[in-house]
Amino acid sequence: MTVKLLFPAKEQTFAAVAGTDALFPVHRIFCVGRNYHAHAAEMGVSVDKSTQEPFYFTKHPSTLIPSGSEIAYPPQTANYHYEMEFVVAIGKAGFEVSEAEASELVFGYAAGLDMTRRDLQLKARETGRPWDLGKDFEESAVLGPIVRKEETGIVDSGAISLSVNGEIRQHSDLTKLIWNVPEIIAHLSRFYHLQPGDLIYTGTPDGVGPVVAGDKITGAVAGVGDVELRIAQ
Repeated sequence: MTVKLLFPAKEQTFAAVAGTDALFPVHRIFCVGRNYHAHAAEMGVSVDKSTQEPFYFTKHPSTLIPSGSEIAYPPQTANYHYEMEFVVAIGKAGFEVSEAEASELVFGYAAGLDMTRRDLQLKARETGRPWDLGKDFEESAVLGPIVRKEETGIVDSGAISLSVNGEIRQHSDLTKLIWNVPEIIAHLSRFYHLQPGDLIYTGTPDGVGPVVAGDKITGAVAGVGDVELRIAQ
C-alpha cells in the first residue's frame, strides 16, 4: 500500500557518535529537573530525596542541534539561560528495570546544553502551568558527540563545567547528582517503555545565568566530551 502524504514528513533527528560516521537516531528527549541541591537552591526551592521523587520535562527531538552550532537569540524572551548537562543515551529497550539493570540500557554519554527561556519558565512556574514555552522550543537542546559506553566504562563521577566567553560560570561533579543515572533510569522506566534513541539530560549544577548575542558557550564533562554554542550577533 502506497502512503500519500499531504506534505513532506519531517526528517528523523540524528546525533553524532564519536569515532564513527554512524548516527544515533533520536527518539525522545527527557530532562530531569532540579537534580543538584545547589541549583535547586539558586532557583528558590529545596529537594528532599527522602520524601520526593525525581520529576521530568521533555523536549521534542526537533529541538536538538549539534555542538558547534550558531543560533539566533530566541524570540519572546529577555532572559535566555544556559544549563550545562550530562546526557545519557539509551541503546536498549527497558521497562520497570532495576537500578542494578539500568546500566545495561546505556549506549553512551555526551555533554549537552538545556537552553532555557528563563523568564517564560518562571512565569509558568508561578502560575502552575507547564514549562513548555520556557524549555521546549527550537534549538534549545544542544548535544556533543555521544561517546560509547564501551569506550568510557560506566560514568558516575567527574567534573562538569561551563564557560561563557572563557569565563567559568558552572563547575561541579557528577557525584553531586541527587538522583544518579541508575536511579533515574529505573525511576523513568516505571512510567515509560524506554527505547533505543532516548536521551536523558540529567540536570544542571548551580551557576546558571543569561547569555546575549555574540556570546560563546563552552561546556565539558570529564571523560565524556565537550559541547559548544554561539549566539549570533
